[in-house]
Amino acid sequence: MPTGNRIEGKIAIVTGGASGIGEATTRLFVSEGAKVVIADIDDEKGNALEAELNHDGEVARYRQFDVTQENRWIEVVGEVMDTWGRLDVVVNNAGMSGVGRARVEETTVENWDAVFAVNSTAVMLGTKTAIPAMRKNGGGSVVNVSSIFGIVGSPAGAAYHASKGAARTFSKAAAVQYAPDNIRVNSVHPGFTDTPMTLDIHSQKEIRDAREKMTPLGRLGLPDDIAYGILYLACDESSWVTGIELVIDGGEIAW
Repeated sequence: MPTGNRIEGKIAIVTGGASGIGEATTRLFVSEGAKVVIADIDDEKGNALEAELNHDGEVARYRQFDVTQENRWIEVVGEVMDTWGRLDVVVNNAGMSGVGRARVEETTVENWDAVFAVNSTAVMLGTKTAIPAMRKNGGGSVVNVSSIFGIVGSPAGAAYHASKGAARTFSKAAAVQYAPDNIRVNSVHPGFTDTPMTLDIHSQKEIRDAREKMTPLGRLGLPDDIAYGILYLACDESSWVTGIELVIDGGEIAW
């Protein structure tokens, strides 16, 4: 349960931070003492979450944010540094599946590029932009949200699998390169989780039942299940943890 101080005083950016895993992470970070920039493209949800969290003072700022645009990363990180003077945590959580679910033969170059822009290139941009800021305060933590399908395959999803796998391996490269700066980079790999992005799939009883049967713990994940793993990698409890893959999947890929 929250203690209220696991990331006390830290400043974080959470992409896709207004819904699903990102929203759960934002709420948990604030409850554990951090200030959070909620980076998202959903103004209604972002503004509502900001207002709710700030009822006792400013602990969250919503910023409309296309994570595939490097200039926007530079602007928001610059704002963070001007306002709070430090950046401790970046959670690259924004993602997409949709057209990425197509099998190889049905995958178009346009769909491939669109999925990679959000699931892979944006992860690189968020990490790249965070590094100089984190270096100024002696280190930091980057948490890149991948997927179990960045580790294993499935009957569909060529672009999604490849883009999430790229985020996984990129995280390892960045972890090695910036360990001397005390900047830790890790990836998180959720299994089947109930989020707005998976609502269309998990609302189909046949698919939901099948996925529950594939999961040894017998249920689908909740956003909080993933958020607690992200919190661990963001806080000082994991100060000797970098370059890992934290799988949170109810045991699915342990079969």
